[in-house]
Amino acid sequence: MSAPPRRRLLRQNRILWLLDRLEREPRADALIDTLRRGVRALPLGRGRDLLHGRWLGHPVHPLMVQVPIGSWLSAAVLDLRPGRSRESGLLVGVGLGAAAPAAVAGWVDWAELHHPQQRVGLVHALSNTAAVGLYAASLVSRVKGREGAGRAYGFLGLTAVGVGGMLGGHLAYRQASGANHAEEVPHVVSAGWHRIGSVDEFPAGEPVRRSVDDVPVLVVRESGGAVHALAERCSHLAGPLSEGTVEDGCVRCPWHGSVFRLSDGWNVHGPATAPQPSFETRITGGHVEVRLRHQNGGEQAGQGTTTRSGAAHGHGDHD
Repeated sequence: MSAPPRRRLLRQNRILWLLDRLEREPRADALIDTLRRGVRALPLGRGRDLLHGRWLGHPVHPLMVQVPIGSWLSAAVLDLRPGRSRESGLLVGVGLGAAAPAAVAGWVDWAELHHPQQRVGLVHALSNTAAVGLYAASLVSRVKGREGAGRAYGFLGLTAVGVGGMLGGHLAYRQASGANHAEEVPHVVSAGWHRIGSVDEFPAGEPVRRSVDDVPVLVVRESGGAVHALAERCSHLAGPLSEGTVEDGCVRCPWHGSVFRLSDGWNVHGPATAPQPSFETRITGGHVEVRLRHQNGGEQAGQGTTTRSGAAHGHGDHD
């Protein structure tokens, strides 16, 4: 008889195991809460949205870190060749100068995350802080003519930067911090009009949650009769907009305070960097119907269509 096949022992990746454990480790939560309050209390004004990257459409921190990382990596390459310490020192200094604004943007984003993300983010920040300290020591050593020590500190700093980059990648790709959490809506909601309830089911000025193709939808009827509909899960971190506050034609997310315009889903204030998917609406036979925008041959709502977003009008307006 032939021997039974051996079962392959599947072992979990050690790095992923450590990262998963870090996400669940609550011992630093008191420190995290203190730091979060401090960052939120900074008098940044409109600069906060600038640092979040609302103007860019995605977080600006990953863009800003390219300068210090690129400078330090270039310095390491030059350090492999003798007699290039001066040029390496210049690149180390450039990286140190660019690290400060990148760190500020990172802390502003970090303060608006969930605890599991903040736990990883805190270690990410500590690793990068260690890198800054090592590169500062490298620069001081080079200035004093201790080129060997300057190179050694530089390579140690690059190692710390690598660890920080790995943790940053885990934050971005495994934990989806900074990602658009409403991106899938246009790919899930089917084309055409969807009936979501009678007009009487939507009290004026009150946010109401409905569902279209299993996608939660926020519906708000104005006192004048206009109806607005947005994807209900906040694009920042999927907060429930139907539990938020409606004021001045906008809805504020109850989790982190992102503000979206009801008429078109535009993100008026961060930390959200992406707008909410929005729906055209109409009232037919006393019922509210919605249709996702940008599904009409790629046209904007109101371009080449006979419907008006938020309008209560005719009864013969079906596809």
